[in-house]
Amino acid sequence: MSWFKREKAGISTATANKKEAPDGMWNKCPTCKKPLLHLEQVENDYVCQYCGHHLRIGSKEYFSILFDNNEFTELFPNLNSGDPLEFFDSKPYPERLKESQAKTGLKDALRSGHGKMNGQDIVIACMDFSFIGGSMGSVVGEKIARSIDYCIEHKIPFMLISKSGGARMMEAAFSLMQMAKTSAKLALLAKAGLPYVCLLTDPTTGGVTASYAMLGDVNIAEPGALIGFAGPRVIKETIKKDLPKGFQTSEFVLEHGFLDFIVDRRQLKDKVATYLKLVG
Repeated sequence: MSWFKREKAGISTATANKKEAPDGMWNKCPTCKKPLLHLEQVENDYVCQYCGHHLRIGSKEYFSILFDNNEFTELFPNLNSGDPLEFFDSKPYPERLKESQAKTGLKDALRSGHGKMNGQDIVIACMDFSFIGGSMGSVVGEKIARSIDYCIEHKIPFMLISKSGGARMMEAAFSLMQMAKTSAKLALLAKAGLPYVCLLTDPTTGGVTASYAMLGDVNIAEPGALIGFAGPRVIKETIKKDLPKGFQTSEFVLEHGFLDFIVDRRQLKDKVATYLKLVG
């Protein structure tokens, strides 16, 4: 009956014979902690099928969700940040940019594309949090400005998806100037009578919230997104009081009148397309 007994301690499988799942095949929901198969995430627009948590995604995923058949023309793809301040923290700013570009495959923290949404022409600009925290630098502001000029020239609506930690400290005042530049360009878009849809996603904070993220003709957000200017920890330490439950979530912001509505990502395309038809 020796086959009932373990004759060798531990598992002796050779490393070469071990089978591992490829990277990216599985993910884990940060809310309910359940494992999520990548193919199921794609089919469900990167929303957890168990608890409805909206996973953080970038411009590649948003474009695939919103543009018909994922067909679009990327606008101004070759803009690169300079280093006018010769900024240096733990490493030179140009080196940090190159590392982020190599890691993410992106040129900067925002991509813009022209395509169709349910048959309607639209320009969508989307921020990428994976690139230096989605920080707003001169390239982000310039791409938004040029995208708005493109919309005015071709008379098509503009949608911006915000996902950012705020202004990029490595560019200092050059970064903060983008708040005024983008706001002025949005005023020209409004003067031309073209719709501007702003989608706030997790997280949208700092100078982005204080400028173009809150200037939409319609301001919408995904469920549970962090939306604010300063972070909750900074606010709590400043006012020396405990903050309300759910403070700075999209639901809290909606309740206090800063949003028009919250939309599930799986209904986002149809909701935005319906709005554009109503105002078009």
